[in-house]
Amino acid sequence: MHNAKIIEWILRVSMFGEFLGHGIFAIQLKKRFLEMLAAMTGITGDLANTLMKTVGTIDVIVAVLAIIKPIRIILIYASIWGFLTALARPIAGDPIWDFVERWANVGVPLALLFLRGLPKNGKEWFS
Repeated sequence: MHNAKIIEWILRVSMFGEFLGHGIFAIQLKKRFLEMLAAMTGITGDLANTLMKTVGTIDVIVAVLAIIKPIRIILIYASIWGFLTALARPIAGDPIWDFVERWANVGVPLALLFLRGLPKNGKEWFS
């Protein structure tokens, strides 16, 4: 197997683990995730629970797509979502280092995107 393909698979498996883990925690309504959601948006209660479960389901889908077919629009979404969820930490009162520590959540899907190539036309966003 060529080195670029090995690197791609390392990134795909890493992204799978990241999004599956976060997704399952969100579906389980992890207390800290709900606290960060409230800090970022002010949303609490039943709406927060529903939103968190929805986000968790989306994360699980992203995890599966990372393995099956990491299309560019999903990789862009994952990079942005990784940044926002890392940013939620200091906004919710955690030290800035909790944000810095999570840069792999941005970097892994971004590196995979660059390996696959930035989209040059509308069709490539979905390939």
